[in-house]
Amino acid sequence: MIVWFILGLIVLVLLILFVYYNKFAKLKNQIENSLAQIDVQLKKRADLIPNLMKSVKGYVKHEKSIFKKLTDARKEIMNAKDFEERAKAGNQIQKALKSIFAMAESNPQLKANENFLHLQKELSAIEDKVAYARQYYNDGIMAYNTLITTIPGKWLGSLYGFKKKKYLEIPTESKSVPKVEF
Repeated sequence: MIVWFILGLIVLVLLILFVYYNKFAKLKNQIENSLAQIDVQLKKRADLIPNLMKSVKGYVKHEKSIFKKLTDARKEIMNAKDFEERAKAGNQIQKALKSIFAMAESNPQLKANENFLHLQKELSAIEDKVAYARQYYNDGIMAYNTLITTIPGKWLGSLYGFKKKKYLEIPTESKSVPKVEF
C-alpha cells in the first residue's frame, strides 16, 4: 500500500512538472510569435513609406526635415539587428507620420489627394495592427509573469531557468501630439 502511495506521489509530481513546463513553453512561444507579428507590421509600415513620401512631397516641398526623419527612421528599421532597434525606429516612424498627417490637415489639396488618402488608410490600418500586436505581446507577458510569480510556478520556473520578462513600452515622446508650424 505504501509503495503504491509513493509511486502515485511520484507520478503526480512528474505530471505537475510536465504540465508547468509545457505552460511556460507555450507562453514563451506565444510571446515570441507576438514579437514576430509586431515585426511584420513594422516592416509593412516601413514598406509603405516611400509611396507616402512620393505622394506628399509634391504638395509640401518646404518641409524637408520631416522627410529626412522619416527616411532615416525607415533605414534604421530596415537595418535593425534586433527587435529593440526595430521598435525604436518604429517609434520614430510613428512620430514622423503624425507630423505628415498633421501637415495634410492644413493642406486641403493633399488632404483630398486619392493616393494620399489610400496610403493614409493603409497606414492607419497597420497602426491598428501594430497596436493590437503590442497589446497581444503584453498580454502574453502578463500571463507569463503571473505564472512565474505565483506558486508553484515560481518554484518550477526557477527550476527550469525561466525568468520574468519585460513589457513592451511606448516611449513618452511617442505619445505626444506633434506640432507642425508653417
